[in-house]
Amino acid sequence: MESHLQIQVGKLTRREFRQRMGSGELQACILPLAAIEQHLEHMAMEHDWRSVSLMARKVAENLSPKVLVAEAIMAGISEHHMKHPGTLTLKPGTFLAVVSDVIESLSRAGFQNILVLNGHGGNVIPCQQTWDQFLRYFQINLHFLSYWDVLNQHDAKELLKSGHRLPEDLPGHAQEFETSIALKWFPENVRSDAVGDQRDRTPAEARPETGEAFTERIVHRLSDYLKEMIDGQRQQIIPPFHP
Repeated sequence: MESHLQIQVGKLTRREFRQRMGSGELQACILPLAAIEQHLEHMAMEHDWRSVSLMARKVAENLSPKVLVAEAIMAGISEHHMKHPGTLTLKPGTFLAVVSDVIESLSRAGFQNILVLNGHGGNVIPCQQTWDQFLRYFQINLHFLSYWDVLNQHDAKELLKSGHRLPEDLPGHAQEFETSIALKWFPENVRSDAVGDQRDRTPAEARPETGEAFTERIVHRLSDYLKEMIDGQRQQIIPPFHP
């Protein structure tokens, strides 16, 4: 594969990155945030990482060669799932410190447009509460967005069978929405014999075609969002410092 088609930061050599950034070709970077945590009895614990990485890669492919994807931060804030052994969690301070350090690395590399794309609900409030501090510190066009934020009530009513509430059913947790995405893109992560053998039966409504339909909408809308960032139509307002 030619270097100009590479979309992962880690796949580039230092020369390839230097040349692409120096030429002005690279205009934005996506940093995926995720979690490794329980996803009921039927789905692998890596789901959040796999799903957000998938969305990030597809968006970068749509906007190639202008966009790179940084390596995803796999562990997130998952204390609320720790009664299920195997879940990995970071303390909020640890998580935010790592996110900040990676953003700083990307900023120092030359990126002025960075989309932090989240794939785990437990990461949302800590990031939102810290974002104004990040904006003041980094002074770049830095956005935080969960990949399901581009979906709406109409999407839920049109595509979901098990319920249409936001956020209970969309995105929910390991229910029809997430299970459908897994069935489409990484079916090896879904244990079909366990789907109906648990208290929550909504995952049984999941279908790969539903996952494909949701993915198409998500990737299309995220691509538009990031393109607007690159084109200067979607700019973060840097909060003022106190006088």
